[in-house]
Amino acid sequence: MLNIRVAQDGSGDFTTITEAVNAVPYDTEAEIMVGPGVYREKLFCEKRQLTLKGAGQEQTKLVWNDGGKLPHPDGRPTHTFRSYTAFFSGEKLTVEDLTIENNAGPGSKVGQAVAAYVDAEKAMFRNVTLLGNQDTLFCAPLPEKEREKDGFLGPRYLSPRRPSAQYYQNCTIAGDIDFIFGGADALFEQCVIRTVNNNIPCSYVTAPSGSADGLGLVFWDCDFVSDCPAGTVYLGRPWRPTGKTTVLDCRLGAHISPDGFSPWHDRTDTNLAGFAEEGSTGAGAGERPDWVAKPTAAEASDLLKKARKRCRPER
Repeated sequence: MLNIRVAQDGSGDFTTITEAVNAVPYDTEAEIMVGPGVYREKLFCEKRQLTLKGAGQEQTKLVWNDGGKLPHPDGRPTHTFRSYTAFFSGEKLTVEDLTIENNAGPGSKVGQAVAAYVDAEKAMFRNVTLLGNQDTLFCAPLPEKEREKDGFLGPRYLSPRRPSAQYYQNCTIAGDIDFIFGGADALFEQCVIRTVNNNIPCSYVTAPSGSADGLGLVFWDCDFVSDCPAGTVYLGRPWRPTGKTTVLDCRLGAHISPDGFSPWHDRTDTNLAGFAEEGSTGAGAGERPDWVAKPTAAEASDLLKKARKRCRPER
């Protein structure tokens, strides 16, 4: 394995994360240790098997500020999928002990602003903070078809869609609109999901777009927190009709809407989405509409086992 150290004071092999990533041949397994500091970089990382490890969530921070409404060098708007602070692809990715932030600002001013675009076949994020507003974390792949011209401009615009299994443990993820979205099978365990209060009428945590036979976005033993007004935040809405979000044994603050989940705008295909909830507690828990599935404890346990088998790395 190739071991590389990044330190802003010059005591490592490189002073920027980008330089360290670019020094790794695609097929070489590598671990990059990143020292304390705020690294203002837009990172593109596509390696077969890479570990990126910081000195702690408060010590190592990767920050950039592109927004979907802001101009791109090609003269067009940046759009969602070119706004990322960090793009990750390859076969196996591990990210630990750091913060990735897009600080462009609220979506009302700058549009979508992705912090982490995760496209690896297998990805694990542990002890990571992901900060943004609209569209903080994109769990690839993209849907098959875009709904608006240039809507998918970015690293995988014309690429075949490939499945991705992603695992997030002990992470903090913050945003306000659709801030965890995409078509991956992804399991979030013991994470803090924080909705940012940007004084908008309502917010949405997830916007899944996966296939009907996938697992979608699964949350277990997580804390959904916010200082948004009571009842103004939805756990999810379907970015594509067959998207799935499942919430299991989580603690929900009073900001969560009594309905729990929402249709996408005025579409009437909510019945195709796979929204499910079981074992929720807290002020935001309660009875949901009939179109939100209510699995039994045994069914929820089976689903969690499947999600762990699919998404959680082997120990």
